[in-house]
Amino acid sequence: MDWPASEARLARWREANPSPRIIITGFVARDGANRITTLGRNGSDYSGAIFAALFKAQELHIWTDVDGVLSADPRLVPEAVPLAALSYHEACELAYFGAKVVHPQTMTPAISRGLPILIRNSFRPDHPGTRISAVGDEAGPVKGLTLSPDLALLNLEGAGMIGVPGTAERVFAALRDARVSVVMISQGSSEHSICCVVRESEADTARRALQSAFARELDNAQVQNVQLIRGISVLAAVGDGMAGTPGVAARLFASLARAQVNIRAIAQGASERNISVAVASADADKALRAAHAGFWLSAQTLSVGVIGPGKVGAALLNQLHAAQARLKRDSNLDLRLRAVASRGRMWLDDRGDTTDWQRRLDESALEADLDAFTAHLQAAHLPHTVIVDCSASDRVAERYAGWLAAGIHVITPNKQAGAGPLARYRAIRAAMASGGARFRYEATVGAGLPVLSTLRDLLDTGDDVLAIDGIFSGTLAWLFNRYDGSTAFSALVREAHGLGYTEPDPRDDLSGTDVARKLVILAREAGRDLALDEVRVESLVPAALRDAAPDEFMARLSEIDAAFAQRQAAAAAAGKVLRYVARLDHDGGASVGLVELGREHAFAHLRETDNIVQFSTRRYCNNPLVVQGPGAGPEVTAAGVFADLLRVAGNLGARV
Repeated sequence: MDWPASEARLARWREANPSPRIIITGFVARDGANRITTLGRNGSDYSGAIFAALFKAQELHIWTDVDGVLSADPRLVPEAVPLAALSYHEACELAYFGAKVVHPQTMTPAISRGLPILIRNSFRPDHPGTRISAVGDEAGPVKGLTLSPDLALLNLEGAGMIGVPGTAERVFAALRDARVSVVMISQGSSEHSICCVVRESEADTARRALQSAFARELDNAQVQNVQLIRGISVLAAVGDGMAGTPGVAARLFASLARAQVNIRAIAQGASERNISVAVASADADKALRAAHAGFWLSAQTLSVGVIGPGKVGAALLNQLHAAQARLKRDSNLDLRLRAVASRGRMWLDDRGDTTDWQRRLDESALEADLDAFTAHLQAAHLPHTVIVDCSASDRVAERYAGWLAAGIHVITPNKQAGAGPLARYRAIRAAMASGGARFRYEATVGAGLPVLSTLRDLLDTGDDVLAIDGIFSGTLAWLFNRYDGSTAFSALVREAHGLGYTEPDPRDDLSGTDVARKLVILAREAGRDLALDEVRVESLVPAALRDAAPDEFMARLSEIDAAFAQRQAAAAAAGKVLRYVARLDHDGGASVGLVELGREHAFAHLRETDNIVQFSTRRYCNNPLVVQGPGAGPEVTAAGVFADLLRVAGNLGARV
């Protein structure tokens, strides 16, 4: 740009055309030989910046079709927000790495003269847009993120490079001579390797240039090879507030790690204004959205699927619907319900809307297919996937390890995994460790009560568990709270069945198997390798009725009354009560059965369907730690599942 000649020409033109308002067509100019030429890409905005500088304007307004410079590409991150202010440095960084609203060339005249640039929306003239000037604002530390696609990574490594001066100069001289532009550079302090990112269209040319430049070292094995990795994108986090702010890089890397995105190369300048990372293009959209949410520029988004919309599942979906808007508004958490599957059918959705989920499931023509269900949830543009299994299916539990290994978080009240075969349980724990995903199952014991989390806290703080005792069946708690001999036990079972406190077949409760499963889960959480068949279980169903049809069992239910009346009378004579108790002792012995307890015992004073667990530990030996409360019912169980979902969201960076 020849500023003196341009200023002289403008002065002559204005002297001949003294108009107070001037409309100028952009994009067209003259070269040094006075030939008509064009200014190339972004030429009209560049023309505006040139004339603003020549006219010594106070501000340059550029009118476009968006509300200013956005925090990310809205096509990839629909939640991208307009930025109120940027510094010239921030705008240049964003523009270089792909922000399309303003071109670095446009800013050159403005920067040299300290001229503020305002990016405004032609369709929303009342919107203030983005102001770009010498000093931005203090919002941050990261203002925006950009993504540069269609790149490749070249890596040169070898022991022969260590301590050899001029290696980097030879790399970049070779690329310069091959007319290859370098997008990003990274070198380890050991000097064992140096890598650079180039445009994918120039990748082969770049590799040949380096192979030629280092031919002697390659022949002598001083350099191992020139590795070319295609399908690379560069994600850049930009902001003046990054300078001197500890933890910015940590937050970026943590956000990408939680989204299961591997970083291939890293570059950060001494100005600390830009951190760039090279990632696989297949992960690029997910990486951008994860980082955008990680810096709280948009809501932390979870792709959620629910399996088993029965009583608990339905209650959870209704609770999710009631809380969805509030969580997004107050906690910056976007829980997108993208799939629901029952035993026979499912619906898949991209909007994440919980409205009318039951009707949509009833009207869906899709047969239940957990492979398709999983594939839909793992959308490339969403960083985190959560599957909530509210079924009681062993077949679904078989999939947990695979889901966790793939980075899918699993939340469940289903006891089949925690109390199932030890080999499967160990595979689930190993998948958690390898995949980094969370497995939460608080509601498997005590519904919404903090039973497992309390046990984890005791163990994590170094306490030793001596024994665990508990009443884990709301049905059995209700029966023995009411049973005092004045009413036949069979009558109470029928009443509980009518109130919906029992399973459709009461033997599922009376057998004690469900209580045993919960004890196994607690034992494994405490570090004991306990299997279900190792628990001594006292079934309350007489052997003669165990194989009867459900209707026959209910018809013959009074056959159990005499035995229960005898046991109750013996307990009452001793001043005690009957309770169905699970126990894990210090040596690992596990039992479930009907016991007599003194009336002063904590278990003798439960209400309705309360569950209670008593932890006897090294710290709580004389006065055990007790957790008590409603331990059954769809609403409280769903609330326990929902709490686990929020805990996972919090671990992923949501502010809940």
